Amino acid sequence: MKKFGILTSGGDCPGLNAVIRAVTMRAAYHDAEVMGIRGGWRGMVYPDTVKLTRSGVDGILKEGGTILGISRFSPYHVQDGVARLVANVREFNLHGLIAVGGEGTLSLALRLHTEVGLRVVGVPKTIDNDVNATEETFGFDTAVAIATEAIDRLRTTAEAHQRVIVVEVMGRDAGWIAAAAGLAGGAELILVPERPALLKDVLEMVKRWQRMGRTSSLIVVAEGALIKQHAQGSAELVLSNKTTDHMGRPRLGGVGAFLAQEIEAQTGVETRVTVLGHTQRGGTPTARDRILATRMGAFAADLCGGSRWGTMAALKCGQMVEVTLQDAVGKKKLLSEDLYEVASTFFD
Repeated sequence: MKKFGILTSGGDCPGLNAVIRAVTMRAAYHDAEVMGIRGGWRGMVYPDTVKLTRSGVDGILKEGGTILGISRFSPYHVQDGVARLVANVREFNLHGLIAVGGEGTLSLALRLHTEVGLRVVGVPKTIDNDVNATEETFGFDTAVAIATEAIDRLRTTAEAHQRVIVVEVMGRDAGWIAAAAGLAGGAELILVPERPALLKDVLEMVKRWQRMGRTSSLIVVAEGALIKQHAQGSAELVLSNKTTDHMGRPRLGGVGAFLAQEIEAQTGVETRVTVLGHTQRGGTPTARDRILATRMGAFAADLCGGSRWGTMAALKCGQMVEVTLQDAVGKKKLLSEDLYEVASTFFD
């Protein structure tokens, strides 16, 4: 029998278990068994594996997280990591490897495919919905649903206390979650990375709401939103933590608290901030995400069975299609202008 390997890497995301289940079951169509690799790429360098069976994955469709665990590990960051990975692929006699992840995971998969000939197929996942070459990534719908429910709940307390509430959601480079959840929740203002905002304009908007007699309002802001504090200055990230992560990127978070503080100080309106953080990543995936993750997992197994290396499962016009990893990485899929334009209709 052939043997497919599967790993989940990067950040966790609702729907990962649905992919694992789909790959495991679909592999039978290609006379293949499936080996799960625990802890992302680390489990491929320092072997940590488990045989996946139909009975073993039967009940995981609805579960959040991933039964294989996850890490932000790169074989390029440890001595002989790539050589170890290649040797282990041979040792385990893998026909191919299915890598489930976002921009970082897929970029690493492409690099390994290009530089050492790793036989790899990608499955895109991220709640940020910013992977190029696919119309949607699983995890996004769940994150939007969670954020929308939170906004609905915060709306009632904002009205009761006559406050402005700033809701900070995830979104490093792209404002898909902020725009979608803000639109669904009727936010009075949405700030996203793609549209740098002048602080003065935000404050003037809050003052205008006061003059209109509005007693409460909700502002949704993506964690990566860029703010210009002065008209002549540049738009910058507002960070509460100045350190960087393992990839050298800023640790996001702090823009919501900054805006709440400035609004209350300069308008006199009582303002609070709620940071949704990792609640957007956790819990049971929505039906839409379960279906999308299942379709992508089954299609990835077909790509692996057909030896279509260096490719990725993608959604286009409602259909599963094959795209190259080259097309999927290197450029983020930013928020569509039409979605933001519709949302901005309600900012006055």
